[in-house]
Amino acid sequence: MIGGGVEPVRVIRPAGGAADLRLAELWAHRELFGFLVRRDVTLRYKQTTLGVLWAVLQPALAMVVFTLVFGRFARIPSDGVPYAVFAYAGLVPWMFFAAAIAQASQSLVAGANLVTKVYFPRAILPAAAVASCAVDFLVAFGLLALLMPLYGVVPGPAIAAFPVFLGLLLLVTAGVGVWLAALNVAFRDVRYVVPFLTQFWLFVTPVIYPVSVLPEALRPAAGLNPMAGVVEGFRWTLLGAPRPSAGLLALSAAVGLAVFITGVLYFRRVEDHVADTV
Repeated sequence: MIGGGVEPVRVIRPAGGAADLRLAELWAHRELFGFLVRRDVTLRYKQTTLGVLWAVLQPALAMVVFTLVFGRFARIPSDGVPYAVFAYAGLVPWMFFAAAIAQASQSLVAGANLVTKVYFPRAILPAAAVASCAVDFLVAFGLLALLMPLYGVVPGPAIAAFPVFLGLLLLVTAGVGVWLAALNVAFRDVRYVVPFLTQFWLFVTPVIYPVSVLPEALRPAAGLNPMAGVVEGFRWTLLGAPRPSAGLLALSAAVGLAVFITGVLYFRRVEDHVADTV
């Protein structure tokens, strides 16, 4: 009782169902989202000598190794594009994807102290993990923009479709990230599975090689891997590589959308119990 009145009580109830995405709540907590993104970026490069330049060094060194091993020695074709820039254009979206799902998968467990003490939409944690990796992506993409003119690569009219593949990259990354974040709460084996998953996924994604090296009958089926559509789309729109088949692109987009929708729905199903499990 305060001054003869009744002290107000705030009651937090679960949303109406898994289909309720709580968009209003997510928007209301946008400042927390921004804080978590800044925190993750700061912690990643705190007390490092090179700082954010590591975001360039990792794909750049991988590009050099891939160019020597697969471009020079193995003679893997690169769709008429210089192999170095061909490999780097695949590594930029791939490394963003791999780093983001690794960070997102651990976001709920790593944020256990916050999750168990205060209420906020739990989806903010994996979303912030993915967004923080976007900083590295932008830095690495800047080097790609420098490499392209050095190798005489100039984007053509297909560059207009680049935002579509950038959106597909974000969609797939967010979908896989929320799936792994939710699963990791109940099954802590996920932290050990993710490195093996990303290594295997790398080799079934056309980062080192183009889809054109596959038997023609199998090329559309490569779209079952949504990252195949992303990588091929990046090379088509940015480097002028051959346009991926409509079948591959449609299948990649459909699988990516399915991964995102099912990931969000599963996350919403377990979200209200995260604080009790984590």
